[in-house]
Formats: sequence, structure tokens, C-alpha cells
Amino acid sequence: MSNGLDFTSILSIALGAILIENFILVKFLGICPFMGVSKKMDTAIGMGFAVIFVMGLASAICWIVNRYLLVALHLEYMQTLAYILVIAALVQFVEMFLRKSVPSLYTALGIYLPLITTNCAVLGVALLNTQNGYGFIESVVYGITGGVGFLMAIVLFASVRERNQYADYPKAFEGFPIALISAGLIALAFMGFSGLKVF
Repeated sequence: MSNGLDFTSILSIALGAILIENFILVKFLGICPFMGVSKKMDTAIGMGFAVIFVMGLASAICWIVNRYLLVALHLEYMQTLAYILVIAALVQFVEMFLRKSVPSLYTALGIYLPLITTNCAVLGVALLNTQNGYGFIESVVYGITGGVGFLMAIVLFASVRERNQYADYPKAFEGFPIALISAGLIALAFMGFSGLKVF
């Protein structure tokens, strides 16, 4: 795919990652921070941008590690372990940056920030780049736009959850059940993009 790299293929990858194959709402990857950090809009936005940064950078670094280290040394079977180490290092960097620069966001994200390390969406994007045979540019685009799809999904969900606080629904649905129903309805809406062909 990397041989015929043009604007059309990049746009196709971007729209696919944001809408058609959204990591949360279609692939169901990264549900833990999606459910945990989406109670307030500001924390959802902060988590979304942190995930965009980590997914984009992880895609670039994991591609380089795979291409010039694992494939060169015939260690392809070590991909998952190598990618997890890269992602863990990136998350530590993001955590230190947020603690120093934006302590309020760091406190608001709490335990969910280190959980980006084990966020299967971040590991998933690195593995899918390898599986799909993407080149460097395609991998970075897929990583960043996958993060944009994550941001869009978590912001939509946070806005619904904020409105649910003032909604009138049965007492049995209070808390987590109404959140799951809301997430299911948003995911159902995204199924409408499943047959979309970009070009």
C-alpha cells in the first residue's frame, strides 16, 4: 500500500479510523478510559488529546522499531512486547509533562492516565499498522486519526453523560447502566458508517 501513497489513500485511512472503524464505537478497543473519564467534558477532552499524542507517536516509533529492529533481526514474534514497552515509555513522558504543566488535568485524569499504557486501542493501532502493511506516513496518519476518533467518541459520550444527570429515567438505570445504554446507542449510530466507501 505504501507504494501508491497519495492523498486519496491517506484520506481513506483517516476517514476509516475516525468514522468507519472507530476504535471505541466499532472495534470496542479502549473502553476502560472511555467509561472512566467521560463523566465530565474537560477530563474527556484532556484524555482524548493525550490519547491522540500517544497513538500518533506510538505509531511512528513502533513502525521504526518494527522495520529497523525487529524485522532486521528476525524478531517479529516480539512485536507485542516491544510495542508495549514503547507505549509505556511514551505514557510516562506524557504523565511527567502533564504533572509539571497541567497539574489540574493530571489530577482529574487520575488512575486513567497510566492506564493508557494498557489501553488496547493504543496497542491495537500499532499492531494494525503492522498487520495492514502500512508505510511510515500511513501509520502516523492512522495513529493520529485513530486518536481523533477516540477524542470524538469520548467527547460525544461525555456530553451525553452530562445531560443524563438531568434526565428523567427509572432509578434502576442510575449510574453505570444508563452510561452503557448511552454508549450502545452512540455505537449503534456509528454503525451507519460501516458500509461507507471513501473513493
